[in-house]
Amino acid sequence: MRLRQIALVARDLRPVETAICETLGLEVCFRDPGLSHFGLRHGLYPIGDHLLEVVAPKQDGTTAERFLDRRGGDGGYMVIVQVDDVEAERERLETSGIRIVFTAEGSGVRGLHLHPKDVGGAILSIDQADPPESWGWAGQDWPYHRRESIVNDLVAVEIQAENPDAMAQSWSLALGKSVSSARTIELSDAAIRFVDATDGRGDGLAAADLVTTDRSRAGETIELGGFRFDLV
Repeated sequence: MRLRQIALVARDLRPVETAICETLGLEVCFRDPGLSHFGLRHGLYPIGDHLLEVVAPKQDGTTAERFLDRRGGDGGYMVIVQVDDVEAERERLETSGIRIVFTAEGSGVRGLHLHPKDVGGAILSIDQADPPESWGWAGQDWPYHRRESIVNDLVAVEIQAENPDAMAQSWSLALGKSVSSARTIELSDAAIRFVDATDGRGDGLAAADLVTTDRSRAGETIELGGFRFDLV
């Protein structure tokens, strides 16, 4: 199991997308017209073989709009992990009592969206891609749009919570992975950390660690779209 994609949500896509591309040196690789069905517009941006996404509501009454209202503005929204056998994960989730609210189908990719009340902090999806190195949610040409002048890898995400220990246990059950004494779940390529919520915004996906190709910038913190990017 590995981390493959994270998503932010914004009131207005264009200014957040522009800031992310200019500040992190990224490029849009795909826009899925199918998201219009859910009342959303979005963009996807490769970071190595990981994907960063920004979604924005384009009509009233969307889940994204409710999320923005609940958290008081732009911020982290979704985490997608990749597995080799999504049907085995479905069976495990049914045994553990974690509810699946939606099964997403794309070109060579399937995903299980888990019930937010069973996980907390962010929408969590468990996906399988065939072949594994592909990623149908980003179209067929996404590797062409990789840019590595500033960052080239995504190695951790941080989820803040009023009760981070309980949140960590919920994610542990959802992912079938143990939690370390440092309130961290280790995936094959990245870590998921759980920390105290201290900014008054409550539970949510708060930050990500990006590997910078410029060593002089390691340790830099960048705030974009209500989200923190830490360069490591």
